[in-house]
Amino acid sequence: MQTNFTPEQLADPAIARANQILRSCVHCGFCTATCPSYQVLGDELDSPRGRIYLIKEMLETGRPADARTAKHIDRCLGCLACMTTCPSGVDYMHLIDHARAHVDRTYKRPLMDRLLRALLAFTVPHPTRFRLAMTAARLAKPFAKAVPDARLRAMLAMAPESLPKPSPNVKPQVFPAEGHRRYRVALQTGCAQKALDTDINDATIRLLRRLGCEVVIPQNLGCCGALVHHMGREAEAHGQAEANIRAYLAAGQLDAIIINTSGCGTTVKDYGSYFAATPLQAEAAQVAGLARDITEFLAEIGLPETAPKPLRVAYHAACSLQHGQKIKTAPKDLLKAAGFTVVEPADSHLCCGSAGTYNLLQPEISGELKRRKVATLEATAPQLIATGNIGCMMQIGSGTGLPVVHTVELLDWATGGPKPPRLASLP
Repeated sequence: MQTNFTPEQLADPAIARANQILRSCVHCGFCTATCPSYQVLGDELDSPRGRIYLIKEMLETGRPADARTAKHIDRCLGCLACMTTCPSGVDYMHLIDHARAHVDRTYKRPLMDRLLRALLAFTVPHPTRFRLAMTAARLAKPFAKAVPDARLRAMLAMAPESLPKPSPNVKPQVFPAEGHRRYRVALQTGCAQKALDTDINDATIRLLRRLGCEVVIPQNLGCCGALVHHMGREAEAHGQAEANIRAYLAAGQLDAIIINTSGCGTTVKDYGSYFAATPLQAEAAQVAGLARDITEFLAEIGLPETAPKPLRVAYHAACSLQHGQKIKTAPKDLLKAAGFTVVEPADSHLCCGSAGTYNLLQPEISGELKRRKVATLEATAPQLIATGNIGCMMQIGSGTGLPVVHTVELLDWATGGPKPPRLASLP
């Protein structure tokens, strides 16, 4: 793609980087075939190629974002399926990140948009606030039909009927390895995950300890920055990322940083890019280099032999895992090795519609993607569904009667841990 930035514009490292990305696009349109929003809406401007044209025009002119541009950029799920498909290697992830930040800086959204986004940024990355917000939403649920804004209705609908008690395992501490210590790892405990499903971190800690890992929950560990980053709140995201980098470095020598929420994993692995050409670049790159999805780490160190579990598991590949981190086979191979029968849905590359806060800010598009994903998963006739991301678990779980569990819960169970509570009715 030909671009026309001035030398003065290209003196800005962010614009220079965007220019390189834009110039790598050859307009082929392969991305449209795997773009969920384009499949639902059928609008070229809601495809990666269309958004690239909008971003190019916006950045070249140096103008503030307008309502039209913001609308189509907001409709991007950030699933990154286009990057998996693109034959030219277009770095769409960093381009859309830059565009979102530009929109956030230059476009004054309608008042309700600003309030909703501020509410999400204030609550979701902070487990205590998020718990309080979920409690308030649950109390307001009976009145949801009277709420005029579809986004607010979606927020109320998300609230579960009950929340688990906070797990003591996510407080700063060190869990010793069982038997000989093979590795020393830190665990990223997540934010919303700590409020919505405490079983995931508990299972992760049990499994890692059983495999000879000393597990560290670092002091001062908070949100990785993913949620506000994808909303374009760049300064806020970098502040959260910097705090986490310092928390990990203060934890001492680590063999890996284990992440069991794949959306967080994609972000932490990109910390080096966050802080490129800054004094924090080396430390950020060090942390990014240690980051491992739990299934990625388990595939590296190996699992012990297990007794077969005669259950048919439909595996949902979270976009942040298969597209963002390029981890595609490890979760399935581990489940098969643990004795489960693993099946995959049609169009497994497509997003379920969760995408961070997308299901709250774009509920109509998200709802259609959920309907399609649940239909393809249920068509495999599974007894349960497994995935590696809390957002996907909540999204899919709200559309099916099948139990939805985290992959690590099944692996923990297969290697000596307790049966996941959601599977109590299964053999």
